[in-house]
Amino acid sequence: MARPSVRTILIRAGLAVWDMASWALATTFMVAERYNFHVLTADERQVIYQYAVLAMALQLVIGFLTKLYRGRHTIGSFDEAVNIAAVTIIIGGGLMGFFYFFAPPGYPRGVTVLVPFGAVVLMTAGRFVIRTIFSSINSSTRDKAQDVIVYGAGNAGQQLARLLAYDPDAPYRIVGFVDDDRDKRHLRIHGARVLGTGDDLVKVANRAGVQTVVVAIPTAKRELMRRVSSMTEPEGINVLVMPNTQELIHGNVTLNQLHQLDVADLLGRSQIKTDLSSIAGYLSGRVVLVTGAGGSIGSEIARQVHKFGPKELVMLDRDESLLHGVQLSIYKQGLLDTPNMVLCDIRDAEALDRVFADHRPDVVFHAAALKHLPMLEQYPMEGWKTNVEGSLNLLRMAEKYEVTRFVNVSTDKAADATSVLGKTKRIAEELTAHYARKTGRTYLSVRFGNVLGSRGSMLHTFTNQIEQGGPITVTHPDITRYFMTIPEACELVIQAGAIGEPGDVLVLDMGEPVKILDVAKGLIARSGKDIKIIFTGLRPNEKMHEVLFSGDEDSKPTSHPMIEQVQVPPLDPARLDEIDGNNPEDMEKLTAQTTAEAARLRNLEQAGINASQQ
Repeated sequence: MARPSVRTILIRAGLAVWDMASWALATTFMVAERYNFHVLTADERQVIYQYAVLAMALQLVIGFLTKLYRGRHTIGSFDEAVNIAAVTIIIGGGLMGFFYFFAPPGYPRGVTVLVPFGAVVLMTAGRFVIRTIFSSINSSTRDKAQDVIVYGAGNAGQQLARLLAYDPDAPYRIVGFVDDDRDKRHLRIHGARVLGTGDDLVKVANRAGVQTVVVAIPTAKRELMRRVSSMTEPEGINVLVMPNTQELIHGNVTLNQLHQLDVADLLGRSQIKTDLSSIAGYLSGRVVLVTGAGGSIGSEIARQVHKFGPKELVMLDRDESLLHGVQLSIYKQGLLDTPNMVLCDIRDAEALDRVFADHRPDVVFHAAALKHLPMLEQYPMEGWKTNVEGSLNLLRMAEKYEVTRFVNVSTDKAADATSVLGKTKRIAEELTAHYARKTGRTYLSVRFGNVLGSRGSMLHTFTNQIEQGGPITVTHPDITRYFMTIPEACELVIQAGAIGEPGDVLVLDMGEPVKILDVAKGLIARSGKDIKIIFTGLRPNEKMHEVLFSGDEDSKPTSHPMIEQVQVPPLDPARLDEIDGNNPEDMEKLTAQTTAEAARLRNLEQAGINASQQ
């Protein structure tokens, strides 16, 4: 840790001297007001001198021990005021008890009762003066700071204002706020007034000559971010965004957390309520295996699982470079020399057997998959080997080694599947349902749509195309997709693992589908470049609009508002022997047969219920 500067040391020493002087001044003022000095006897004056000296000495010692003079708090902050009050109460209470028992009879008891209050007032007043002086000095020396309007005058906006007010090197200077709470219309924060509501944002910014707006609302939903974008984009106003509440460090704002408004802010930022106790109940102290741990989804699941303190977090992937990256992100080192970093292909049943035998996982998150639709259309056998046979290998190992909870990460393309990707993932869902029924354990699937920022995703493709000067390629002007950020999706996957029942397919609430063309236009506008968009046409078996549920599926609510539940028919793995993995038509026939059989059983069951009721 860097040593404090001479200036900082002098300031802290000055505060300590002032605090000791506050006790002396408070004692003097109280004696002058209450006893008028000359009515005191020599013994009484002696007691008062002793009280003041002891109080000053204790202030220095206790203040140092509580780090009051070691930079624990910002000068003049509420936390510092609480610390001062606590120290004063300790000193005042201790000295009151001491003098009650040991002072000579008739000593002026008013001193021990009233002086601590006066000392607190003087200490805090001194800090207020120092804080005001520093604020004025910082404001006058920050000529190069960029003027900004802050959207949000709540707790986060006020924290941001404090940071900027007391940092002489801060890159921004707040000239005003806007807030949708009309009760704040007369509020002034560190000299900056609330100038209007969110609807006035552009008008206020233009009137102040400001080209940058900071959205200081960590709980802001995507609808608000889209509204801000639609208002500021035509005016060429730059927008900085504070991260959502989950990404803030201990709920505190820091300047380096501000980022440019991006697609993730416009399409993500769902405020997810997580039942931490239920999650901790099945992860803490357990051995957790994550397959595909080097990928976008698998690595984020691993990072989030790590926070719950598993007994061992086993990360499995067939790509050593990706394993290096995830180990570095979690453990801050990438030596790849620990047993929990497993290089293995889920297609290799024997290798998987050794992994399960060595680690004996209690929980498995299965995120390993081939996911690029056009590639699997060209090479369906590869999709079959990984998404079907690889998943089956894992389920067999889970059964053999008595894994208590198995979470299969699926995709919305498994609903009314038309592509090889969708069909293979649908079969994986049905295999998971089979082993759930066979074992009676909590083996389930979680289905969701596209995630922003994954490797090879639309967002990366568009960004790269813009950097190269275009054009941006979009398959169709009307094509839509569901979107969610990777952290949001993974948080819900982990939550689904806590609330799911054996055989469930849990479907995440993805919000409203978004037109890909709108995303492309937004990225171009924010780049400031003139980029052309060309339409390439839908690829084989690609849908114009994805769905989250198949036509024959009836969704039911769960205990979580953003997760719904459906059932898929279990598929006996013996039937896979009939399938040519290189023939997508065989896959379709298989899923159609299992769906028809499930429908027939449901009809027979319903007929039996109706007959019993008659």
